[in-house]
Amino acid sequence: MAVDVTPDSMANAIRFLSIDGVEKAKSGHPGLPMGAADIATVLFNQVMKYDPADPAWPNRDRFVLSAGHGSMLLYSILYLTGTTGMSIEDLQQFRQLGSITPGHPEVHHTKGVETTTGPLGQGLATSVGMALAERMLNAEFGSIVDHYTYVLASDGDLMEGVSQESIAIAGHLRLSKLIVMHDDNGISIDGPLSISNSVDQVLRFQSAGWNAVRIDGHDQKAILQAIRDAQASDKPSYIGCRTTIGFGLPTKAGTAKAHGEAPGAAEVAGAREKLGWPYPPFVVPDEILSAWRKAGEAGQRHHKEWAAALATLDPAKRAEFERRVKGELPAALTDVVLATKKALASDATEIATRKAGEAVLKVLAPVVPELVTGSADLTPSNNTKVAATPEISPGNFAGRYVHWGIREHGMAAACNGIALHGGLIPSDATFMVFTDYARPAIRLAALMGIRVIHVMTHDSIGLGEDGPTHQPVEHLAALRAIPNLLVFRPADHTETLECWELALRSAHSPSILALTRQNLPQQRKTFVAENLSGKGAYELVPANGKAQVSLFASGSEVAIAVDAQKALAEKGIAARVVSVPCMDLFEQQDEAYRQSVIGDAPVRIAVEAAVRQSWDHIIGDKGGFVGMKSFGASGPYKALYEHFGITPQAVVEEALKQIG
Repeated sequence: MAVDVTPDSMANAIRFLSIDGVEKAKSGHPGLPMGAADIATVLFNQVMKYDPADPAWPNRDRFVLSAGHGSMLLYSILYLTGTTGMSIEDLQQFRQLGSITPGHPEVHHTKGVETTTGPLGQGLATSVGMALAERMLNAEFGSIVDHYTYVLASDGDLMEGVSQESIAIAGHLRLSKLIVMHDDNGISIDGPLSISNSVDQVLRFQSAGWNAVRIDGHDQKAILQAIRDAQASDKPSYIGCRTTIGFGLPTKAGTAKAHGEAPGAAEVAGAREKLGWPYPPFVVPDEILSAWRKAGEAGQRHHKEWAAALATLDPAKRAEFERRVKGELPAALTDVVLATKKALASDATEIATRKAGEAVLKVLAPVVPELVTGSADLTPSNNTKVAATPEISPGNFAGRYVHWGIREHGMAAACNGIALHGGLIPSDATFMVFTDYARPAIRLAALMGIRVIHVMTHDSIGLGEDGPTHQPVEHLAALRAIPNLLVFRPADHTETLECWELALRSAHSPSILALTRQNLPQQRKTFVAENLSGKGAYELVPANGKAQVSLFASGSEVAIAVDAQKALAEKGIAARVVSVPCMDLFEQQDEAYRQSVIGDAPVRIAVEAAVRQSWDHIIGDKGGFVGMKSFGASGPYKALYEHFGITPQAVVEEALKQIG
């Protein structure tokens, strides 16, 4: 018997693959896929340009499922459209260990997933960076980069604070190719949304410079018309789609019970009867599956047309575009780094590493044109704007510097989106203490394995008078605890150059560059071609004779360790100094190298203007530590170092105590 292919039956294919996956796993979130199926059906059948055979082609439209708990909706679409690598067996393995259909979508794990989502608000915030990257690359390469970014967001996404930062950024910059579809079902886990929220989202988005409308989210004609109107706008667009959570469930639809639990066999059977879907679990009639596959195949035309246009591009411009998309760095980078390092070997200037970072950017930014910098309203303090990074402004994207405003979380998440989009390397900046505000996005970047560079200045009590609210003491330890995040704390101008190079070359890890406000002496006075910081730690000053003491330090405290070594020598005690610019890279070295750097001196002491945590794996639990045990205080930085006992004399006293 022939099966009628209708808009409803196309949407029902999503609904029942989703509910079957959740029911088989006895775990998951059926409510959003059933409620938002009409939105997804319109997007993937009538709107988006994508290629299931090559889901990563550069000029595809991006679809971000910000409401990542509704992941079965996305997995169902990937199967229905014929996306390479997604089978019906994969849907049947939903939420199982080792499957490509995990509980929340994970980029680089499942083809067709644009970003890892689940922590609410992150997908929406990340999409702002994708939309910005599209406009910036369009300004540089023209119509070779010309696509939309579509977001499916939930009530929860819009309640998270980062959503406000993100919609403000997008509205200000007039990111007109960003379209947010809100699954406006009025239900949260605790019950009706009204028990905790009364925001009019249409007015909210309008106040931030967006187009905003509300429609029936189950009327596919209305959905399509709203999207077409949004595509014609010169602003980003919000489409509030009134839906019923768990649409079709006989007793749980429209209730919190539909959100995050398997419906049960009786409820699933009732939904099949109510929506006229008499097919067994994970079965889609050939006629409906064929219609979905044709929609997927139609998208391949856009890919072919784009490839033909790319072939006509000026050869030099095409080669540059292709290099960027591959994530390869310019060959000239190596020569520039070496030449700069040679010049620094004879430069004894004392300089803050934030200023050293600016000097490094002045030489690196011209040869790495994909590098985008910016700051959360601290440009004069972070020193991340140089001549080679002109500003972008609302509607004008021919630049490389972003004024993010005081929106650290939105900034970091948008930088994730820039990195995920491809073709650009994002770098943001704020004070180190405000990594607290950005941490969820920093963690996601590490989880996703993407290249985002965070320049975090004012990295210790050394910032001085602004006091303990602005002085990070626990932040180095907290950041070092995040897997796959490279935390760099350079000791001088040369190490700052090396750490910047390492961050640029770390294609699958985000980086933190923790930089000082106060001036530091140049420690490296001879030219060494090798990037010594690349091993995470190295012997900076050897002992005169057999070492009795090994002093380990990072950043600004390396100078304190060097002075302490000299003072110990005057007392007849041989000490060596090890600079530790990146513990994470040090841990990646082989055992022989690590042991050679740690050495066999009976006394080990670490010096860092931060808490002890993260040092014991180097100095041991019996090792000495000179650093912070409390929050900081307000005062000139030299007085603070004396007050908190982070001085060469304190290191000497600790060494004498350890020697006994």
